[in-house]
Amino acid sequence: MLAQVAAPASALRALEEVFAYWARLRRDGRLPGRPDIDPNQFKPHLPTVSLIDVRPTPMSFRIRLAGTALYSLYGRETTGLELEQVYRGDDAVYWRGELEKVVEGRRPGVGLRTLGSGEKGALSLLWLRLPLARDGERVDMILGYDALVGDLKLPESGIRAA
Repeated sequence: MLAQVAAPASALRALEEVFAYWARLRRDGRLPGRPDIDPNQFKPHLPTVSLIDVRPTPMSFRIRLAGTALYSLYGRETTGLELEQVYRGDDAVYWRGELEKVVEGRRPGVGLRTLGSGEKGALSLLWLRLPLARDGERVDMILGYDALVGDLKLPESGIRAA
C-alpha cells in the first residue's frame, strides 16, 4: 500500500496547528509532559502523529505510538519498535541525530527529508518533533508529526526559534 501524499499547504497548516497546540502548553519556560496532551485538541491530525519514548542512559528511542497513516508510510506497524528497527543505515543515523538534538536542546525540531521519487515525482517527508517532559525539564518523550508531500521547499518558519 502506498502512503497518501498530502498537499503541501495542508501539510504545513497541520504542522503549524500541532506546533501551536504544544506551544500553548508551555508555562514559564517549562516543557509540557505527556499528561498535559489532550489528543482531542488535534484529533484531525492523529493519524500522522507519533509518540516516541526517550531512554536517557544510553540514549535510545522507542516508538510508543504511531498513527494509522504512518503504517502506509513505513509499510508496517512501527508501534513498539526501537528506532533502529524502523530505520537502517543513513536513515537511522539521521533520525538518531535529529531526536538527540530535540532531547539535548529541549527544543522542537522541524525538517524536510527527501525520500526519493514516486509516481508523481519527488517525495519528501515534512516532519516535526516536539519535546515532552513530565517534570517540565528532562525530555522523556517526543511528540511527532509526519506528512508525506511532493517536492517541497520549506519556507522560513518561526518554529525553529521556539
